[in-house]
Amino acid sequence: MRQPYLHEHVTCVAAPATWLSGPSGELAADPDGLYVEDRRALSRLAVTVAGHVPVPIGARRDGAAAAEFTAVIRELGDPGPDPTVTLTRRREAGPRGGTETLVLANASHVTLTVAVVVRAATDFARMGAVKDGRTDALSTVELGGSVTSPDGMTVVVDSAPAPDGPGLRWDVTLPPRQRWTARLTFTRSDVDGAVGVDFRSALEVVADDRRLDALVRTGVEDLEALRRTDGPDVYYTAGSPWYLTLFGRDSLWAARLALPMGTEVAAGTLRALARRQGERHDPDTDEEPGKILHEVRPPDASYHLPPVYYGTVDATALWVSTLADAWRWGMPAAEVRELLPNVERALDWLAGHEGFIAYRANGKGLTNHGWKDSGDGVQHADGRIASGPLALSEVQAYAYRAALDGAALLDAFDRPGAAHWRAWAADLAERFRKAFWCPGGYPAIALDGTGAQVDSVASNMGHLLGTGLLNPDESLLVAEHVAALASPFGVRTVSPGSAGYNILSYHLGSVWPHDTAIALLGLVRDGHRTVAAELVRALLAAGERFEFRLPELYGGDAVATAYPASCRPQAWSAAAGPALLVALLGLDADVPAGRITLRPLAPSPVGAYRVRGLRIGGTDLDVSVTADGVATVHSGPPGIIPG
Repeated sequence: MRQPYLHEHVTCVAAPATWLSGPSGELAADPDGLYVEDRRALSRLAVTVAGHVPVPIGARRDGAAAAEFTAVIRELGDPGPDPTVTLTRRREAGPRGGTETLVLANASHVTLTVAVVVRAATDFARMGAVKDGRTDALSTVELGGSVTSPDGMTVVVDSAPAPDGPGLRWDVTLPPRQRWTARLTFTRSDVDGAVGVDFRSALEVVADDRRLDALVRTGVEDLEALRRTDGPDVYYTAGSPWYLTLFGRDSLWAARLALPMGTEVAAGTLRALARRQGERHDPDTDEEPGKILHEVRPPDASYHLPPVYYGTVDATALWVSTLADAWRWGMPAAEVRELLPNVERALDWLAGHEGFIAYRANGKGLTNHGWKDSGDGVQHADGRIASGPLALSEVQAYAYRAALDGAALLDAFDRPGAAHWRAWAADLAERFRKAFWCPGGYPAIALDGTGAQVDSVASNMGHLLGTGLLNPDESLLVAEHVAALASPFGVRTVSPGSAGYNILSYHLGSVWPHDTAIALLGLVRDGHRTVAAELVRALLAAGERFEFRLPELYGGDAVATAYPASCRPQAWSAAAGPALLVALLGLDADVPAGRITLRPLAPSPVGAYRVRGLRIGGTDLDVSVTADGVATVHSGPPGIIPG
């Protein structure tokens, strides 16, 4: 099976719906389509004018949810090389489907009498079948009104004006210098709960390096388009097109990196996951008491994995630390208090492991349960696949941080157990120090099932920075290795010296923006500001290469190369934009303590800049920073300490 390539596709997204097409705007072959709730509502969409196929000449996105495609009908209009008859298609995504507005423009000197015909069809395909290239056997149904699949999926087509002929056909008479417009609406009507979120962040930046402005603006737009609700709560779906659903690791990291936009999404994500926190042992789904899930799928669209799947080793610790970070950024105390029983259950799950926090694939789900979850994502330097159970280095750092964050929450809300978790964290750090450090002066990516070090020099070590697991000397060594892993476009997932290195692999040499952003924030927290400034420049260079809509991953060596199957937009990649502002400002928020510290990178890698609408404690921060790194606070919450 061959996963479809996406790198040349134009994507319009309003979770849980997404449009995918090539630059022509036509929906012609996989993975083209309009998808809602992981099912394809529209598999074919083609327009002819007087029997002619328009020739595409341009396509552009307009924000996250809309795009415009322009084509010419060269057989019509005035003779000569100048195009005088054009067809523009304005496309927009909405939570339950999308619209396509056709504008036929006659710039010629003759009146046109033409038939405009739209061919629309659906195959009701499940997203998994499209991703795996298994749609050839599906039959298609022409759309012209309402159609329903055998399992109850219903797609409705409305048009204005109403068609003149059978199907979707209009007989158009168009004088010179006039336009004709028709609007088509495609709706999946059987998903009543697919509602959008009416909220807009005020976060923006104006910098001497205007790439920062564009990267943050696009990231904010994409994050807003990727939001959806779970009952009263809101979260970020992981990414388009394959992952427009609730994830553990992805949704948590996206919410955490995007805290400058406010705590509402983090709070909603925490509650949505807490409602599904593991209750029992189920080897088929990897559910365990206290464990946070990996992903949720609609039952009619799940594939390979169960609809509710718990095969993740890191989401539980990340859940605890996301709650602690949201609390420090101003999540209301009453909302935090409600989740403390879930914190205690999550910590118990972490402590329930014998030795380090490790996982073993059960043969029914993912092979690897960390963020590098591809089958070959954890390798020795000589290219051997690591055998489980695997104890990943970054998972131990997450657990260490979660224990300290959990202790802080328990103390703050007068609950017992804080001293126990601090002692547990100290013991974990000491055991990590003895077991994970390789002779070359860096932490192994993992310990394998025999306790041996998996010795690849890998980007996972960047996630240890800023957690407190490392002492200052160890932090410096890791920072030096992260600098060596960095390309001009971000941190490579493994060193070029690794036997499995390939810049266009999923986890063995590619660059992931969220991975780079996490390392960047850790570098700033641990004081490695020169390396941090280089990663800021790298993410801006990558943003410029990809029109500031950072993909899930890319090849980032001497040039930035599209990974052809990469999701775009991807929530944690989009959240790298807001995270950049935290790094640049050296911002440390602690609203409960009444303290917000700013220590900007100096000199600034983006020149002078001004940030507005950065949300802390329910108040917008407005701060400007000179090229020399001097901050001036214009307005914001109390307790700001400018550095």
